[in-house]
Amino acid sequence: MKTLRVQYFAILREQRGQAEETLSTTAGDAAALYEELRAKHGFTLPVARLRAAVNGEFAAWPAPLKDGDEVVFIPPVAGG
Repeated sequence: MKTLRVQYFAILREQRGQAEETLSTTAGDAAALYEELRAKHGFTLPVARLRAAVNGEFAAWPAPLKDGDEVVFIPPVAGG
């Protein structure tokens, strides 16, 4: 079990109802963590539409997570 800090932006923040949370998980990588959170919070975006950053750097979905990591899920953003 590891403790992670997760931040949400844009539609994910709206769907979660908050910008961040600290949680305990057994997820081994960012993809597994997102799928766990998607089931728990009802996120509508599939993992293929997101980017993940771990400790301030973009990360590949299968990169392993460690206790204390900060994970950010970044949805597509429309600009203008």
